[in-house]
Amino acid sequence: MIYHFDILSSTNDEAFDPRYGEGDIVVAEQQTEGRGQRGHKWLGGRGENLMFTAVFEPRFLPPVRQFLFSEAVALALVDAMREWGVEAKIKWTNDIYVGDSKLAGILIEHRLVRGELARSIAGIGLNVNQMKFDDSLPNPVSMAQISGRQFNCREVLNCVAEKLQRRYLQLQQGGVDALQEEYRNTLYRLDEEHWFALPDGNRFRGTIRGVEASGALLVEDAEGAVGSYMFKEIEFVLKNR
Repeated sequence: MIYHFDILSSTNDEAFDPRYGEGDIVVAEQQTEGRGQRGHKWLGGRGENLMFTAVFEPRFLPPVRQFLFSEAVALALVDAMREWGVEAKIKWTNDIYVGDSKLAGILIEHRLVRGELARSIAGIGLNVNQMKFDDSLPNPVSMAQISGRQFNCREVLNCVAEKLQRRYLQLQQGGVDALQEEYRNTLYRLDEEHWFALPDGNRFRGTIRGVEASGALLVEDAEGAVGSYMFKEIEFVLKNR
């Protein structure tokens, strides 16, 4: 079921309420404390974009393989965008990009009970109809800017919800190998040489070669050595940074 709210502090916080069950989606027209990856906020223009959280209970998935859930969610968004004529890529770990611009962000959060993934929620901020963005944002883009037309947000949401269920079912039924291969093949900048930044400030030229089951990004450096990097251990250097 889809639950609509006019305003929430955070759809992710709301979705952790036990009254929501697997498959439910919490949507807000506006959120005041929406969280993004790396501590960023996702606010959005009121009524122009989609800010929602999908609830799942993947107890069948071992916690050590939780990145598979992230892969399924990211692929579902790519699937949905394709339905609307938007060809998107997944910027590791799970931002959705068109070209070098960010169309959507995903924040996955898990709660474990007795060693099981009792609740996994996928908070999604998708730029739908917004045409002007705050200048402080580095590289946003919307479906409307890409396509040159406006969209019905509820129709887009229903499409994303359907794709989420399909990808989740694929994961639940054991279609892991195909899912991982699709995730790899949909990666932003796959097999292209670009600059990367490390936490110590050093930069190097590298080429993305794939993603490990743990979610670590595999990057080959100029000497041919392949390094494995977890979240926050490496950062993309974008053209406008």
